[in-house]
Amino acid sequence: MLKETSSYDELYRDFRWDIPAQFNIATACCDRHADGTNRLALIYVDEDGTAQRSSFDEMKRLSSRFANVLKADGLDRGDRVAVFLSQSLELPIAHLAAFRAGLISVPLFTLFGEDALEFRLQNSGAKAVVTDEGGFEKLAKIRSRLPELKSIYVAGRASGGAKSFWAELERGADHFPTVDTSCDDPAIIIYTSGTTGNPKGALHAHRVLLGHLPNVEMAHDFLPRPADIMWTPADWAWIGGLFDALFPAWYHGVPVVGHRARKFEPQAAMELMAKHAVRNVFLPPTALKLLRQANARHSGVKLRSIFSGGESLGAELLDWVRATFGVEAHEIYGQTECNLVVGNNARLFPIRPGSMGRPTPGFDVRVVDEKGRELPRGERGIIGVRQPNPITMIEYWRNPEATAKKYAGGFLLTGDLGRQDEDGYFWYMSREDDVITSAGYRIGPGEIEDTLLKHPAVAMAAVVGIPDPVRTEAVKAWIVLRPGFAPGEELAREIQDFVKVKLAAHEYPRHVEFTETLPMTATGKVLRRDLRTRG
Repeated sequence: MLKETSSYDELYRDFRWDIPAQFNIATACCDRHADGTNRLALIYVDEDGTAQRSSFDEMKRLSSRFANVLKADGLDRGDRVAVFLSQSLELPIAHLAAFRAGLISVPLFTLFGEDALEFRLQNSGAKAVVTDEGGFEKLAKIRSRLPELKSIYVAGRASGGAKSFWAELERGADHFPTVDTSCDDPAIIIYTSGTTGNPKGALHAHRVLLGHLPNVEMAHDFLPRPADIMWTPADWAWIGGLFDALFPAWYHGVPVVGHRARKFEPQAAMELMAKHAVRNVFLPPTALKLLRQANARHSGVKLRSIFSGGESLGAELLDWVRATFGVEAHEIYGQTECNLVVGNNARLFPIRPGSMGRPTPGFDVRVVDEKGRELPRGERGIIGVRQPNPITMIEYWRNPEATAKKYAGGFLLTGDLGRQDEDGYFWYMSREDDVITSAGYRIGPGEIEDTLLKHPAVAMAAVVGIPDPVRTEAVKAWIVLRPGFAPGEELAREIQDFVKVKLAAHEYPRHVEFTETLPMTATGKVLRRDLRTRG
């Protein structure tokens, strides 16, 4: 979407959106490149290092087959298909099949526990789930509570009424007439955490992909270029993995490296990038910090662009990236509801350590008050994004009240507090609410607190984020015990494991402190800010 230039002012001033009335992500990211030449789409690297290479022609054929399977199994336009997988070959096949069939995909993180999984499947009303054997074990425990869920497809050994994903593909025809979707037709629901209540599902239209392109192109120094290959360790269950890396790369015909790592290993990451000639990466700040901490090096790593976001990059980390990789790390800013609205490119303007950058071409970003009124430069306020634009969600799924609260005065209110300096750079200051940012994940304390209260020892619980040198913030739980339970390390570990299993491994409290009382307002609301000051 961008015309290459060395002038940010020119790039921003001259940019115009060109959003076609009819648009389908599957057509744009797969079929346009499936020209019979077996153009490389995916290099999937298994845990043992074995690499499987798949072309756009194969992705078109396999996703068409699965679209036919879903249709034969009774799914109609607008029905939801959950994709409960890590980075894998099956994951994009499932999403592309849903898009081409006019269905709505629902990505789910494989570390979700039973409660987190059950809520999202119930709330979305998913009629089908694609998962692996590990995911099916979790689904089997809650399936009786999911009356709308009709079919489970397992990439692996299927049992207990589930269907084999690959066996089902064998019965699907190679051709599927892709639904003629409008750019505004719903395509995907991505759940995001808030401070109170359950997570909200951001419903996005097919146009959301096009909305991501200006920032991805800018932050990757005018992607695509010859020999570009994309990789991110970010899970493809989140908007960052899907729409900051996988689908924008495929829109441009850029191959993507996929790898399911049980944990991020710095030296292994370097070897992966070297072996598969990766040139473009989305590395969250936590990954960069771990690489620096391990002093990971590999002479074969030849990166052209580094894209990062989710937490602020400081001067020390920026300097290390430059010295290690020979390129600048370009920080970006956005959120699930309205992503990639601010970013950096060192060739267009100087990077200021700590700043999120300047507005992405095509986006009018301002600092506003709670009524959407613009505030003077330098003043602290809410980061707001003027509407409409292609990247903004359609709505929160089945939540009109929360949707209405997200907007004021013609702006989407991000809920992040920041300021804009006289030169147009944005600086993040804090969350307007209490969402915890840990290792690039946005974690809502309310969901963790609800899970903690299900433990028999817990009478009351409050969760906050505390500073962490690697993760930016770590989850800390303050717990008031029920009578008959004594505080101790063994009980703390038991409670931590309980949250891991019931909710998610990335959301469990890494720190647990037992207390007699919690600070509260007169109306009974926990004063989380008081807990944060205690550390």
